[in-house]
Amino acid sequence: MHSSALFLIEFGAVILGLGLLGRLAGRLQFSPIPLYLLAGLAFGEGGLLPLGASEEFVAIGAEIGVILLLLMLGLEYTASDLVSNLKTQYPAGLVDATLNALPGAAMALLMGWGPVAAVVLAGVTWISSSGVIAKVLGDLGRLGNRETPVILSILVLEDLAMAVYLPIITALLAGVSLAAGSVTLAIALGVAGLVLFVAVRYGRVISRFVSSDDPEKLLLVVLGLTLLVAGIAQQLQVSAAVGAFLVGIALSGEVAEGTHNLLSPLRDLFAAVFFVFFGLHTDPASIPPVLLPALALAVVTAGTKIATGYWAAKRAGISVKGRWRAGGTLVARGEFSIVIAGLAVTAGIEPELGPLATAYVLILVILGPLTARYTQPLAMRLTGRRKPAEPAALAEAAERPQEAAEPRESVDQHGH
Repeated sequence: MHSSALFLIEFGAVILGLGLLGRLAGRLQFSPIPLYLLAGLAFGEGGLLPLGASEEFVAIGAEIGVILLLLMLGLEYTASDLVSNLKTQYPAGLVDATLNALPGAAMALLMGWGPVAAVVLAGVTWISSSGVIAKVLGDLGRLGNRETPVILSILVLEDLAMAVYLPIITALLAGVSLAAGSVTLAIALGVAGLVLFVAVRYGRVISRFVSSDDPEKLLLVVLGLTLLVAGIAQQLQVSAAVGAFLVGIALSGEVAEGTHNLLSPLRDLFAAVFFVFFGLHTDPASIPPVLLPALALAVVTAGTKIATGYWAAKRAGISVKGRWRAGGTLVARGEFSIVIAGLAVTAGIEPELGPLATAYVLILVILGPLTARYTQPLAMRLTGRRKPAEPAALAEAAERPQEAAEPRESVDQHGH
């Protein structure tokens, strides 16, 4: 009875604290992710007040948080959207992966961490935070800008790449042989391809099967199906998160919209628990030794993200100001960088990887909204373009925020 009361007190205090931190972040108009990570650091190993009774439950909640993050991500895209983005925007995706994954891999090798850690850190530096970026676009009033679809296309390709990348990481961290790893990847790709095919051909049938006018029944069926598929995927040595992502893709129409509305509060709750859990397993004393490498990596990869957005927007015919805005908006890293690093921390491959990833994400999740706001005016000042010619000015006017339904709808669906 005493341990049960202690658990309720601890876990209740954690949830209440997260709510207050989220409210504080809202007033300060930035992402709550860094505050959640700092809370985990404060109550974890070497922190001010380590948790005891509720840590095991927090661990389970964190796993559910990752599954819900990927499920909700999948709900935002249809299979046809993914296929269309692959066909038209894959060059931007390749440039994005090359420019932003290589610095992470190089840093891991320079620090002597080996090839597995290099692949992990490459993923940490590669994937932008879709949640933070969607919020920033709304806050800055850029939902109708011409460069916004370019930004969304890059985010979609990154999210889709997760379905291939996570099984590779899972196999590498498990230390399986090359043959076994190839089988795992083949299974993952086969399942992903099959789900995309079924979603394109029979998406309406699946959605009708899951659909219900009763919110309670819809919630239970979708949540139960997601956890079941995620568990089966993990049993097959494929990431549970990938299984959840594919379930989200398979659902469409009113079912996807209804599920999104029902599960958003649960996603936010368990995602916050996940960030706290990651912080719990990072000793605050381990961050100062890796702070300089994390800062250097943040500076380099902020530059490579800006270059990625600039190139992709230029390829789409966006004017110079829009290119700089696209690049600055993509800088923020967040939830998926922590997901990737969390897999490595759980596997215990490199003690310093978790602290470095924590410091790196803290830096860029704070820096990201600032680069989104100030990259374009600063670049204009440095390049002497403060007074553009009239044709350019007219082009810029066309890219200012407008109440265009299509771009706004795309961002709203993508935002968390």
